[in-house]
Amino acid sequence: MTEDKEKSSVEGHRVSTHEEGVNLPPDPDAHRTDEEKAEIDRKLVRRLDLMLIPWLCLLYLLAFLDRTNIGNAKIAGVQTDLGLSDGQYSASLSIFFVSYAVFEPITNIMLKKFRPSIFIPIIMVLWGASMLGMGFCFNWEGLMAARWFLGLTEAGLFPGVNYYLSCWYKRSEFGIRAAIFFSAAALSGSFGGLLAAAIENMDGIGKRPGWAWIFIIEGLITVVIGFVSFWMVHDFPDEAKFLSEDDRARVVRRLKLDQQASAEHETFQMTYLWQSFRDWKMWLGMVIYMGCDMPLYAFSLFLPAIIKGLGWNTSTVRSQLMSVPPYAAAAIFTVVIGYIADRTRKRGLCNILVSAIGVVGFAMLLGSNSPAVQYAGVFFGALGIYPCIANTITWMANNIEGVYKRGVVLGFVIGWGNLSGVISSNIYTNHKIGHGIVMGFMAVFLFGGSILMTTLLRRENGKRLRGERDHLVEGLDEKQIDKLGDMRPDFYYTT
Repeated sequence: MTEDKEKSSVEGHRVSTHEEGVNLPPDPDAHRTDEEKAEIDRKLVRRLDLMLIPWLCLLYLLAFLDRTNIGNAKIAGVQTDLGLSDGQYSASLSIFFVSYAVFEPITNIMLKKFRPSIFIPIIMVLWGASMLGMGFCFNWEGLMAARWFLGLTEAGLFPGVNYYLSCWYKRSEFGIRAAIFFSAAALSGSFGGLLAAAIENMDGIGKRPGWAWIFIIEGLITVVIGFVSFWMVHDFPDEAKFLSEDDRARVVRRLKLDQQASAEHETFQMTYLWQSFRDWKMWLGMVIYMGCDMPLYAFSLFLPAIIKGLGWNTSTVRSQLMSVPPYAAAAIFTVVIGYIADRTRKRGLCNILVSAIGVVGFAMLLGSNSPAVQYAGVFFGALGIYPCIANTITWMANNIEGVYKRGVVLGFVIGWGNLSGVISSNIYTNHKIGHGIVMGFMAVFLFGGSILMTTLLRRENGKRLRGERDHLVEGLDEKQIDKLGDMRPDFYYTT
């Protein structure tokens, strides 16, 4: 029997067993034909996409814009005007990632407890205020304080939204949505360069330099959007107000039949935390995510300076504008890879192949002195980094079951990856050194880690297919089996 046939039979067995043993809400479409049910399901998913995805993309665009615009501010003169040494400037980058990583693991628990429609708008207003404060810094200490609070308040958005979306969509639907959501980060780089180039022209207004206006204008935009988000961000499926009772039943049924506990209303228990710590997938996922997240921040924070240093004698504004095309290409490629990974369910293979493109790009930056070749390397670098972020998060979410366990695991994976941003803030004292370290992270942690994860998951799937894990459910009732989450023998891992 081929792997595809084995997988199909296992998934078919898994769904039918789960449908029989779980208390599903009444089917509002029981009287309809299969064709009519399929059409209703397609319309429901389109409605969810329209209600959830666009606004969340806007929020992450602003979040990534606010955390990385200090790179645009640097070439606009913030380091010179505040009298920062190279070490002080690097420290102001690093401190963001420290507070971000420290608070990130607990934010998904807070999101579940306080509801997305309350938690997300509040943290947005707070980080917008922190960004606004950066525009009125007059020394290093003030900049450090503002960056610390920016990291603290932004910590809940990226892991929170990925966790939130994983509680709305089936596993086979989540990848493309996560990719579209994360593509906002690449668009923010593109948009950020254009916006920074325009805002710099405000230099001198109100006796504030151009770099300060970058922080002030973008901070004000975030605060306004944060207040609007109280009406635009929706809660989890069991509480979302935009759903009719029939649509709520449809959403819950499709999640339960996809064997997702996100359709259930759970209360937090410490057991979920210990389950996460004992799961090897979380620790290896942290390694893989570090292999793409550190390069992501290094790329985002230093791209304008990298382009300025290519030897073309570009002006500050031209450097900002030349950073736009690589980001735009990365945004498109991120969505393409998300679509391919959803269709093939080969997320590990996608990570392996895409990361190889990034390694080639940074090798071009290292090995050539030609500005044209190096600029091409920038494109390959972007194409190799951005898709792997969304794909890795989707990969982890697909393979972790349980509402709180998934939230905890995603929090730790993303938090550890963001802590590596401390490294990215300090490696570009010399461009060659910076490119070499980024390439090393991608080759060892992202490329190598993805190969290891894929191998181990395939081995475990083989054991489950052969019945070597069936003893785990002997003597258990359906409810006890459900509590095993991704450890239940009929749960087939996405490789």
